[in-house]
Amino acid sequence: MITRSALFVAAGAVAMLVAGCSSDTSGTATSTTTAASTPKATSAAPEPELDLSQFGVLPAVPTPQAPTTTCDYPAATPAVRDNTPPPTADVPTQGTVEVAMTTSQGPIGLTLDRAEAPCTVNSFTNLAAQGYFDDTPCHRLTTSPGLKVLQCGDPSGKGSRGPGYEYPNEYPTTAFPADDPAASTPVVYPRGTVAMANAGPDTNGSQFFLVYEDSVLPPQYTVFGTISAEGLATLDKVAAAGVATPGGDGAPNAAVTIQTVT
Repeated sequence: MITRSALFVAAGAVAMLVAGCSSDTSGTATSTTTAASTPKATSAAPEPELDLSQFGVLPAVPTPQAPTTTCDYPAATPAVRDNTPPPTADVPTQGTVEVAMTTSQGPIGLTLDRAEAPCTVNSFTNLAAQGYFDDTPCHRLTTSPGLKVLQCGDPSGKGSRGPGYEYPNEYPTTAFPADDPAASTPVVYPRGTVAMANAGPDTNGSQFFLVYEDSVLPPQYTVFGTISAEGLATLDKVAAAGVATPGGDGAPNAAVTIQTVT
């Protein structure tokens, strides 16, 4: 999961954000626990917004070297919901996939880009086709300066479980040479981005996050698509309702259940 951070200075942003997001390991922050049954929006004064101009942008998407690729999905922590892992051979690296996600708060349309992350799109669509995401909660909303996302994809709702396998990072991590310090330097993930949550490099599973306002993260979170205008309107509504716990990080007051993903 993406760790909560009070991003008042650039150095602090780097230190706090590098800790990342959780996929299907147990080392998640306690802020992912379920909110009280009658949550109330916090009344604390809003934190000052982060100056995003001090951060760079995501790199260009590398051109696929072949029309297909091979993916690897090694077994990891036992799956929270039964599923069949995705195929590993002849995975397309070109084209997009339109996804309709219905939620209790409204529709969220996604356009998944195989050129950015073919193995991630392959995994996501495979899980969606099996109903893995159906009737599952989006367990975490962050409204902190520099980090504004809704995190979903764990059927347990705890933010610590996944599909029983993990797989390597893709774009933007793969846009940098190996051992390039820039691969750990925070950049802006723009509003409308869909990216994978993880518990460290190459631990992607089923958890993903939806960026509803520009956010700052190191390029270690696989970007695999964009959110429709209608979907952003749904996310704006959820974000406006806030979270049930102080600090702008926790279960959303406007509870979000993913009903179907097609």
